[in-house]
Amino acid sequence: MRARELRADGLLLLTALIWGVAFVAQRVGMDHVGPMTFNGVRFALGALVLAPFALRRPTSGNPSGMSTKAALLGGLLAGLALFAGASFQQVGIMYTTAGNAGFITGLYVVFVPILGLLWKQRPTLGVWIGALLAAMGLYLLSITDGFTMSAGDLLVLVCAFCFAGHVLVIGWLAPKIPVLRLSVLQYACCAVFSFIAAAFTEEIRLADIAEAAIPILYGGLMSVGVAYTLQVVAQKDAPPAHASILLSLEGAFAALAGGLLLGETMTTRGITGCGLMLAGMLLAQLWPEQARKPAEASASV
Repeated sequence: MRARELRADGLLLLTALIWGVAFVAQRVGMDHVGPMTFNGVRFALGALVLAPFALRRPTSGNPSGMSTKAALLGGLLAGLALFAGASFQQVGIMYTTAGNAGFITGLYVVFVPILGLLWKQRPTLGVWIGALLAAMGLYLLSITDGFTMSAGDLLVLVCAFCFAGHVLVIGWLAPKIPVLRLSVLQYACCAVFSFIAAAFTEEIRLADIAEAAIPILYGGLMSVGVAYTLQVVAQKDAPPAHASILLSLEGAFAALAGGLLLGETMTTRGITGCGLMLAGMLLAQLWPEQARKPAEASASV
């Protein structure tokens, strides 16, 4: 393997580690501030960290000639989708473990191609098999003997659906808006929406934010700023299969960090469920695309 690929794989592994540990930071932060306040400050920091790079990066305008107004509306739409996912995740993580939240959130990679049916995108057989494995894993991880699911796990599952929708929105906007600028716009919009929600549902106090400074700084600077940058740099040289496998380890790192830093434990049944969910995620991403029919291939030339 080439040195550049090894370096890229190392950066992707570090990215997954940073994102996994972020679930611990999100749980600890809830000891001092409400979920909306946490997200508001976190994403505001993320936007501020990336803004200088977005402004300095030379561009010849929007890739598709999209107007500034349309770009702002796109950022608003992406920010709204991100706000929905982040809100359900942050509230849900108050009532579940970091490990559970990490693995359940990762199910968005299975939901993305399934939601793509709304755009007449046909999922591969691997997606359906992966979805079945993920559902079996979710059952083992979250469903009790009384066939009930904890409120936290259910909220994080809704968050995974929201993040799947967010991925589809980003996929639609990315060819039209420079990626870094789109990121800054969506983070800023998400921060504004979070602060508005916090104003109606929580008491925002600077003293509480100061108490939660370390987890908030980790969530904003490391999880958003540093990890995002590492991912962008690494995926220039990493084969897609490597990126899929390494980034899918986020849930495993979340469970490991939860155990080491918060003393969380997981039953054998839960570990088996996580294994099935991870297998489902990887299968959905790595299953080869169906070969196009000759007529379709020639039509696209």
